[in-house]
Amino acid sequence: MSNQSSSLKQSLERATAEHQQNASLARGYLAQRGIEKATSDMFRLGVVRGEGPLDEQYTGRLSIPYIAANGAVVALRYRALDDTQPKYLSRSGAKPHLFGVSCLLGDAREVVITEGEIDQMTLTQIGVTAVGVPGAQAWKKAWRFLFEDFDRVICLSDGDEAGKDFGNKMAASVGAVVVELPAGEDTNSIFVKFGATELRSIIRAA
Repeated sequence: MSNQSSSLKQSLERATAEHQQNASLARGYLAQRGIEKATSDMFRLGVVRGEGPLDEQYTGRLSIPYIAANGAVVALRYRALDDTQPKYLSRSGAKPHLFGVSCLLGDAREVVITEGEIDQMTLTQIGVTAVGVPGAQAWKKAWRFLFEDFDRVICLSDGDEAGKDFGNKMAASVGAVVVELPAGEDTNSIFVKFGATELRSIIRAA
């Protein structure tokens, strides 16, 4: 984060602010995922309208800023709002970051690691301390030090082979207790189908 040039930081902040002005275009999609407007605002979600030359290829996608503990935008990811593939895109040369890292600054003794931004936002919305990893392959060994002060680390792994691999990696890297979700499910889908109480119960039972 500290190695980013001031021009890149300004570019990311400017793009985030521009995309956030179009956030209403994603309300239908976010409502389907159970993401409330207050949560969308907290995470500064937006929609790309092709405002600048760096954004044209992401037009129509959900803009998801990665916000550091100091409030600076350090990366942007773009998610399709329909079945367009690939589902996620990042700016060329972008480095992976943990999503929701500021959540680690509180006094919670337990933290949940999940795969993806929507899952992390879901957990934050229901009051669970969590961070998101943008795919198992994005995990950096140095990140394990961020979890040393927690008494308990839980990993909610998606109900597929990729999720199982992700869970195994979190168990090996940070000693996480792995909860394998039912086949075809992820953290957000459990929340949408069964509600916050069920999701919290799954975490408590870990």
